[in-house]
Amino acid sequence: MTPLSRRSFFQGAALAASATRVIGANDRIGVGIVGLGGRGQSHVGRYAGIGECQVTGLCDVNQAARERSQARLTQAGGPKAKEFVDMREMYADKVVDAVSIAAPNHWHSLGTIWACQAGKDVYVEKPASHNVYEGWRMVEEARKQKRMVQVGSQGRSAPARVKAAQLLREGVIGKVYLAKGLCFKRRPSIGKTPVEPVPVGLDWDKFLGPAPMRPYTRNRFRYNWHWFWDTGNGDIGNQGVHEMDVCRWGLGDVGMPKWVFSSGGKYIYDDDQETPNTQMATLDYGDAQIMFEVRGLLTGPEGGAPVRAGNVVGNLFLGSEGWMWVTGGAFQVYKGEKNEQVMDERGGGGGEESDGTVLHMKNFLAACRSRNHRDLTADVEIGVMSAALCHLANVSYRVGRKLAWDGARKRFVNDAEADKLLTRDYRRPYVV
Repeated sequence: MTPLSRRSFFQGAALAASATRVIGANDRIGVGIVGLGGRGQSHVGRYAGIGECQVTGLCDVNQAARERSQARLTQAGGPKAKEFVDMREMYADKVVDAVSIAAPNHWHSLGTIWACQAGKDVYVEKPASHNVYEGWRMVEEARKQKRMVQVGSQGRSAPARVKAAQLLREGVIGKVYLAKGLCFKRRPSIGKTPVEPVPVGLDWDKFLGPAPMRPYTRNRFRYNWHWFWDTGNGDIGNQGVHEMDVCRWGLGDVGMPKWVFSSGGKYIYDDDQETPNTQMATLDYGDAQIMFEVRGLLTGPEGGAPVRAGNVVGNLFLGSEGWMWVTGGAFQVYKGEKNEQVMDERGGGGGEESDGTVLHMKNFLAACRSRNHRDLTADVEIGVMSAALCHLANVSYRVGRKLAWDGARKRFVNDAEADKLLTRDYRRPYVV
């Protein structure tokens, strides 16, 4: 495959944007999927089951992943999709109207920006960005190109969580003074894996993309890329960004805090992981706080939350009149000095409807037709802000101190070391 230069790509992107197909009410939207690992396989299966669209493009740097996805489409009774190694080539193809990005975190922003410039609408998995700066660039490009960009914070489409957020806004527990996100997700040690030759069929350069060139190891590739700062954001930016989004939502979609402090560490294990497996973060807004806790080691419950397969994942909201616990497709409300349960909402057993993924994808496809980004339940601005709170916590953790935020200047107060971590040194030609 002939590689695209940056100049030739953007020339082609301009042509593609000018020739973007107007989607009619009865047309099936051609969806190209970027990143065909675990979450990408889920995208393939779910889009294949939605009648409003057809999977027309499959893009991954790993040949084996493309083959698995083609087999999944065939099993679902659909036609084969065109295959691509380079997402820019897929973006330039007219068989694709919209793209769904499930690549690793460090590709989310650049993949979205390139797609917008090529005239494609975008569904991008959480976290919206790998750092704060590139999230802002995503919003700029989405608005400039008039593209629909939905972030995969599917909790925004889950019926029970939608109801819980509405009740909080209506004052079900009075004034909320604390939103706490819990990411107690059991993570065994990843061990240590040696440098070895790049597997046949894998384009390692394109996998790393904006990240520094590193020798190939298995831990830097399959899933465990989450635990390296080059490519991931730890569990606060993996599972945790869902709960951070719910924290922010429950407080009325608050923005950047006045200050942030995060501490913790990687305890017990001696392995390749760089990000913390234990982390506490506090983000202060003056009249309310967000607290966030990551526990990857053995743990017990908190606040009466159930432990499922060693995990406690959800949100606690504390108010002047009571408290609420939100998790999956359910929530409970407790009121008064006697801690009386007054509401127990259960929206199903954790399937597609209760986690909101299919509803979220359908909402995205509907906005591709309406051409109104306000129809999106998790528009890029929402996803970028929720990811930014996770990034601020990680910056505080990495520099080891409390940080004050200057909203007018969009940087930390008098802290050049922390400011540097708002972005990254991009590896050419993969530059945001």
